[in-house]
Amino acid sequence: MKKILTNTFFLTTIITANSQPTISPASPQQGTIALTHATIHVGNGDVIQDGMIVFSNGKIINVGATTNVADAKVIDCSGKQIYPGLISANTNLGLNEVGAVRSTRDEYELGDINTDIRSLVAYNTDSKIINTVRSNGILLANVIPQGGIISGSSSVVQLDAWNWEDAAYKTDIGIHFRMPSLARVSESNDPLKGAMDHIDEVRTFFREAKAYFEEPKHEHTNLKFEAVKGLFDKSQTFFVHCELVKEMMIAVDFAKEFGFKTVIIGGTDSWKIADYLKQNNIAVILNEMHTLPVMQDDDVDEAYKAPYLLQQAGVMYCISDADEMSRYRNLAFNAGVAVAYGLTKEQALEAITLSPAKILGIDDRTGTLEKGKDANIVVSDGDILDMKTSNVIYAFIQGRQINLDNKQKQLYEKYMTKYGLK
Repeated sequence: MKKILTNTFFLTTIITANSQPTISPASPQQGTIALTHATIHVGNGDVIQDGMIVFSNGKIINVGATTNVADAKVIDCSGKQIYPGLISANTNLGLNEVGAVRSTRDEYELGDINTDIRSLVAYNTDSKIINTVRSNGILLANVIPQGGIISGSSSVVQLDAWNWEDAAYKTDIGIHFRMPSLARVSESNDPLKGAMDHIDEVRTFFREAKAYFEEPKHEHTNLKFEAVKGLFDKSQTFFVHCELVKEMMIAVDFAKEFGFKTVIIGGTDSWKIADYLKQNNIAVILNEMHTLPVMQDDDVDEAYKAPYLLQQAGVMYCISDADEMSRYRNLAFNAGVAVAYGLTKEQALEAITLSPAKILGIDDRTGTLEKGKDANIVVSDGDILDMKTSNVIYAFIQGRQINLDNKQKQLYEKYMTKYGLK
């Protein structure tokens, strides 16, 4: 009993420490809004000086030079920068709240083959972390389950919702295969045998699934097979989490054998086989930039220059932020690091807006500031890629002006006031 009370007290303390006043989702957009006299970064490489963006009913209706707009709420953005809402393509946002408290973590599932697990239904819209990342301009996220060899399906969510149904932007977009590392020594006498056995297990699963779908009818429904049906008709993406060249070569083999639309997540060594990836139409979601190389003899700045090398090779890629310490809010600054290693600023912006939208299959709705797309818009005082000057002052998700407050800002204001620093 004493142990139970102690654990309860610990859990209560953690939750209380991380609680904050409720920040409710915004109401649907009312009327027409015009953001004027700003520098507009469209997201496809184009930049409009002294530009204006007009949106109504959650959709962009005009982007161009600033003119007079009748019957619209005008927000003067002189000296400001306007960007598409940033997209975080590799997160467990809303699935993991406090890493040290098991009851607030819902990203792992038991078992090896979990194709029927859906991250979306576990997504917690009340997570306090959501408010911190959208304060940095991140308005959409691909929420990915973990655990097992095949972890299940991910979904894209918009970060201003009452529940997971409201948050859903595109559901069950793909299945995630976590390639066993071919760099680690396994428990077997043969260092690679354990990893290759797991890979063969997955290959056998998909061969059985293919045979299952070739049957005209089934006496019994196999839920694990049914969950991957979209891979075979290409309505879903096969996401392979791996880093090394030999692991990515296996991923390409899967794509060739089963005809899957395949995306590499991680891909530290992807630049080494960039031409091969381009030839096989394999896209790459790069992880965080501030990390050490995978192998000891790799260049220390390998992660920093990978985006430029993929850009030069013409590989479809995007930049993500899988850093558990920052909880993904440094996405834009990762792109800024890539600028220091060769990308132009507009290329870096595209790598966190249009490119992830294309890879996740949502570029018809978002990723750029163009007529007809959702009004997912960020307004910053300074350069959103620069940690020194970035300061998001307005953000709109599908036209709704969202509250940019969060627990961290509240604590900052509290202690600035307490110690007379304001």
